[in-house]
Amino acid sequence: MQAFEAQRWIPEPAKDSGYGRTPYQRDRARVLHSAGFRRLAAKTQVHTAGSDDFLRTRLTHSLEVAQISREMGERLGCDPDVVDVAGLAHDLGHPPFGHNGEHALHQVAEPCGGFEGNAQTLRVLTRLEAKVPGAGLNLTRASLDASCKYPWGFEPGRRKFGVYADDRPVFDWMRPAELGERRCLEAQVMDWADDVAYSVHDVEDGVHGEYIKLLPLLNDPDERAALCADVSGTYSDEPPGELAAALDQLLADPVVTEVARYDGSYAAQVGLKRMTSVLTGRFVASAVGATQSRYGTAPVRRYDADLIVPRTVRNQCALLKGMALRYVMRTRAAEGWYEEQRVILIELVGALMRTPEALDPVFSPLFQAAQSDAEALRVVIDQVASLTDTAAVNWHRTLVAARA
Repeated sequence: MQAFEAQRWIPEPAKDSGYGRTPYQRDRARVLHSAGFRRLAAKTQVHTAGSDDFLRTRLTHSLEVAQISREMGERLGCDPDVVDVAGLAHDLGHPPFGHNGEHALHQVAEPCGGFEGNAQTLRVLTRLEAKVPGAGLNLTRASLDASCKYPWGFEPGRRKFGVYADDRPVFDWMRPAELGERRCLEAQVMDWADDVAYSVHDVEDGVHGEYIKLLPLLNDPDERAALCADVSGTYSDEPPGELAAALDQLLADPVVTEVARYDGSYAAQVGLKRMTSVLTGRFVASAVGATQSRYGTAPVRRYDADLIVPRTVRNQCALLKGMALRYVMRTRAAEGWYEEQRVILIELVGALMRTPEALDPVFSPLFQAAQSDAEALRVVIDQVASLTDTAAVNWHRTLVAARA
């Protein structure tokens, strides 16, 4: 890659440790050794972290995304360490309790510009992690750009975004204005790897946890139609009829039908793992093959090409996400603990605004230096978002429940 892409927000002296590492290998090491990455081990993916030894956390999910990203990117010609960094880093900004926690923090953070896990990731990488003062991990321009799934700021009616207003300077340094909202190839690879990982793996976890039963889908046309209706407009712009054809093809695959009678036995777990492996490999290979069909087999990277994902494969991935939504997330949302999670985060933000002396030593000076209520609220949001699930519960118990 060019020297421009290897530049860091704050220039650093050249390092010669004897390893001959590239700037992007250093980036990867910085993410792997960061405190935020370690905390992902105790943050919810779909199921509450620690509730089952089989189920994924944000950390295991991020490792899986990094592995898929690296192999897919390398086959296309991307620097493998850049796509690896993007996969490892993409969820660093996610708060306690998964997307449920994200929605709660977005609600309470409206006065300071809202909350979004991907925008928070940029903030963690460029500001909050303790590596280089004023620059977070001080990653290279290429690695930061590859980690940015949504290269735009908050807009009304557009839930996903990748940068808060006060992080615009580093964002604008990272991405020249002429790029607009176009994403580099490495970011597209990471985004597709993320889709593949959480769609396939959330279904694997859901089947194992007995939330997802495939037999009704195999035997009940009405249930298949209801799933397609759920997915249309939620995870896909395709009409239900188009999704139905993709679902029929997916359910006809022997590796899927084999899982329909899952009973938790060793043989059943082998079959479940076979399904996840085959679907992951198929979704990745389809994207690599379609991209190379359009752009040729010569190496491509950065802004040389866009990732091409075949329509049927994209639809099947969306349908797997729909299964997790319909049979897992909605079931969990009906549980009392799900609403309690939101209350914990909202009340914790309020308590810290009233008693900022309880903030960590990292955040306390930032709160004291805030020039407005909005700036102070953003510091508190940063603090709460950094917590693990268990830490959020414990802080709430100490600062709110014990004083009620």
